[in-house]
Amino acid sequence: MARKRRIIYWAATIFLSIGMTAGGIQQLLQVGGYNAIVSSLGYPLYLLSILGAWKLLGVAAILIPKFPILKEWAYAGFFFAMSGAFASHLAVGQPFGEAVPSLILVSATVLS
Repeated sequence: MARKRRIIYWAATIFLSIGMTAGGIQQLLQVGGYNAIVSSLGYPLYLLSILGAWKLLGVAAILIPKFPILKEWAYAGFFFAMSGAFASHLAVGQPFGEAVPSLILVSATVLS
């Protein structure tokens, strides 16, 4: 059972890390359509730089061994950012499909 749990943990953690790194870089550089997404949700564009930087720092925190409290904060940040993104898409009346990527990442956060 411990082996299965470890495999699920690492699969979810690697998936989460790749997703957050890709999103963080795109947000930090404000490329990949994020400007349109954030604007359609009613948020200011400078929020992208903040979220992008924190996502990259969060990925580093969850991959570095030790520092359990730092990892907890990183996971909490990922959960709040992705659940907030999910709720934001639904709150402005966008189709459910637009909110699915954030739902997938919040699920990976919980699994990891």
